[in-house]
Amino acid sequence: MTLSIGPHHPSTHGVLRVVVELEGETVVRATPEVGFLHTGIEKNAENLLWQQAITVIDRMDYLSPLSNNLGYVLAVEKLLGLEAPERARVLRVIMVELQRIASHLVWLGTNALDLGAQSVYFYSFDMREGILDLFEEASGARMNPSYIRIGGVMRDVPPTWEEMLRAYLKGFPPRMRQLRDLLDRNPIWLDRTRGIGVLTAQQAIALGLTGPMLRASGVNYDVRRAFPYCGYERYAFQVPLGSRGDAYDRYQVRMQEMEESLGIVQQALDELEPGPVMVEDRKIALPPKEEVRVSMEALIHHFKLVAHGFDVPPGAVYQALESPRGEIGFYVVSDGGNRPWRVRVRPPSFYNVQAIPAMAEGHLVADLVSILATTDPVFGEVDR
Repeated sequence: MTLSIGPHHPSTHGVLRVVVELEGETVVRATPEVGFLHTGIEKNAENLLWQQAITVIDRMDYLSPLSNNLGYVLAVEKLLGLEAPERARVLRVIMVELQRIASHLVWLGTNALDLGAQSVYFYSFDMREGILDLFEEASGARMNPSYIRIGGVMRDVPPTWEEMLRAYLKGFPPRMRQLRDLLDRNPIWLDRTRGIGVLTAQQAIALGLTGPMLRASGVNYDVRRAFPYCGYERYAFQVPLGSRGDAYDRYQVRMQEMEESLGIVQQALDELEPGPVMVEDRKIALPPKEEVRVSMEALIHHFKLVAHGFDVPPGAVYQALESPRGEIGFYVVSDGGNRPWRVRVRPPSFYNVQAIPAMAEGHLVADLVSILATTDPVFGEVDR
C-alpha cells in the first residue's frame, strides 16, 4: 500500500510530504518530498540592502532566527574587514545560546506531544516563554527580533535585563530535572524511542548530517569547537555525544546541549563588561537618535544609510556556525555594491530530512512519527 503523509499533518513538523510504501504496517520505502513552502529567501536577500537582508534571513529558520542573523552578519563583516565591539560579541553569544535552548524546547515539547506526553509540551513552552521575554525586553520582538546587526547589535540591553537573565538561569535547572523525571525512564517514552531510527556514524557522515543528528551517532563535530567564532574558544563546554544513534540518543544529546548552553550563557554573562555595542563607523552604523537631532552630519549619514545603505568590497566568503539543527553556512558574494550579489545558504534541516528514508525503512508506520520528530526540521530553511 502506498500512503501520503503530509504535507499538512501536525507530526510532519512543517510542510513535508512523505510518500510511504507499506507492507502491512512496516515501512518498505519512505520518500520525502519538499518544496511546498517555496519562500525564496535567498533571492529576496539579494534584492535588499545588506542590512535589510537580515529581516528575511531571520525568517528562514523561524525557531532560531538569531542563529541565522549571526551567520549572515559574520559573513558580511568578513567582507567589510571589521569586527564588532567586545560587548556586542558577548551579547551575541548569550543571545544565540538562549535561542538554542528555546529551539530545543520547542522540539522537546512537540516531540513529546507527538508521542502522547502532553504535560511535557506545556512545561517546555512555559520555559521557552521566559527566553522570549528576554528577547522582547532586549529588542522589542519575541520572534524574528533582527537583534544582531552588521557591526554589532541593534542596541544595548536595558539596565534590568541582566537581572532578568540571572533569575531565569537560576530557575532553569530544577525545571530541566522535572522534564527529565517525566521522560528519562518513562517506559512508554523508552519503547517509542529506543532502537528507533538508528543511524550509524558512517551513515550520518555519508548523508551530510551535522548537529545533534550527527553527534547522537557518536561523531564529535561541533562548529563552535572546530571553527570557533565570537570567542567561543574562551568558553568551557562539553560536546554531548550518543552511542546508539537512535531517537533516544537524539533526545539525550539535545537535553544535554540545553544544559551546556546554560553554562555558556552563565560564563558569558559573568564576563559582560560595559562598552559600545556597535562600531563607531558612521558609514556602516546608524548614528544614535540623540545625535541625529542635533547634528546635520549625523542626519546625512542616517539618510544615506536608510536610502542607499553601504557598499561592501567585492569578494566571496563562507561563514559557518552551529545552529540548533547543525551547521548552517552562509556563502555571500559581493560585487562591490550596496546589495548582496549572491546569498547561498547551507541549511542543516535540508540534509537532516534526507536521512528520513535511512531511519524509517523497516520500522512500523507508527514509528515514523517519532523519526520525523527527532529530525527536528524547519521548512522555512529547507525551502529557502
